Amino acid sequence: MSVTRRGFISVVGGLSAAALLGACGSESGSGSAGSSSSASAGDFTEKGPITFAMGKDTTGKLQTLIDGWNKSHPNEKATLTELSESADDQRASMIRNFQVKSDAYTVVAVDPIWTAEFAAQQWILPLPSGTDTSMYLKSSVDSATYFKKLYGIPFVTNGQMLFYRKDILDAAGIAAPKTWEEMWAAWDKVKSTPAAKGMTAYAGQFAKYEGLTVNFAAAVASAGGTLFNEEGKPTATSDGAKAGLQAMVDGFKKGYIAKQALTYKEEESRQAFQDGKLLFLTNWPYVYAKFSQTDGSSKVAGKFGVAPMPGIGSGTGKTVLGGYNMGISAFAKNKGTALAFAQYMATEKVQKDWAISGSRAPALASLYEDAELIKAMPYTPTLKATLDNGVTRPKAHNYGDVTLAIQNAVYPVLGGSGDVDSTLKALQTKLEALAK
Repeated sequence: MSVTRRGFISVVGGLSAAALLGACGSESGSGSAGSSSSASAGDFTEKGPITFAMGKDTTGKLQTLIDGWNKSHPNEKATLTELSESADDQRASMIRNFQVKSDAYTVVAVDPIWTAEFAAQQWILPLPSGTDTSMYLKSSVDSATYFKKLYGIPFVTNGQMLFYRKDILDAAGIAAPKTWEEMWAAWDKVKSTPAAKGMTAYAGQFAKYEGLTVNFAAAVASAGGTLFNEEGKPTATSDGAKAGLQAMVDGFKKGYIAKQALTYKEEESRQAFQDGKLLFLTNWPYVYAKFSQTDGSSKVAGKFGVAPMPGIGSGTGKTVLGGYNMGISAFAKNKGTALAFAQYMATEKVQKDWAISGSRAPALASLYEDAELIKAMPYTPTLKATLDNGVTRPKAHNYGDVTLAIQNAVYPVLGGSGDVDSTLKALQTKLEALAK
């Protein structure tokens, strides 16, 4: 999903009170409250018309894909219900329908960070055991899984990558960095050259919003740590969590990351790199097309490269996943058709068409070797390497509270207030309270 829904979906997703990119749109569709009950939640045999609720389609391609299903299933037609472009508003619309047990939405496009909440509330169904997931990226399957049960068919994924000034590194004989330490070493080597004048080393998304949670969670994972273990217990004081936050704090303290980056969301950081002010940038793949513009809007066209996320210390670089998985409402009719439709939307032809139409990352592993897709999206092999190491944000049923707790803890210490150990101890205490 991503924090922003630009590019692939942008994004990586975001939710709750976090401010995300994207203008709000209008909802459509309504249903009868209580017209279905969870008593028939596990019945995947009933067939008939369904609805598909998803965020606003900015490509104009989605209806064509749905028409392909409707043409071959005239008695099980799917009707698209477009929600807002804003991830927060999409989630709110779905929750309102779930809370009154409405059957208005049959199949719902679920951001990975909503899976735990929707599953814990029994608003979406665990899919039948034995549902084949072997063709999807493992990270996408994990993003649709909650307590070892599958709650969605992977549809589209997303992950951040490292964008860098290839022209400057090449001139200095430096390869794309594989760690944060190598990023800093590269900057120290080139910072005095004319090409680096007016630049700083690195930026991500460090404003106090969902993007900060994404960047922090990625840094922790890239240092080999976690914020929650597999049992759902907080681990914010783990060695990996400390190393991840310390790397971020040191980046600001030592001047590798400018203080201005504390105001950066996706677009601000994208613009800074595009204007030639950064050597390295972490962002979602949607920025690739922006950087490549030859109309004068980009100062880095033909000068940048893309690499997988860098690790911290001995850790492997990780990205936090965005995307959408196709969940099925517990209150909907015709769940058998819903499951078949979700599987249709995840077929190779549909995912390829959807990927190329809007530069979206497919969940099917086979498409990352497709020549036509690679031609349309040259960074596809790098993205695949990134997604293979993708991780989800905390799988918490009250994720909105969790992400706010993370932002409230991390943002001040990046700005120079407090220290890593005390920050993470306080965060651990807060997360433990939220996990009860």
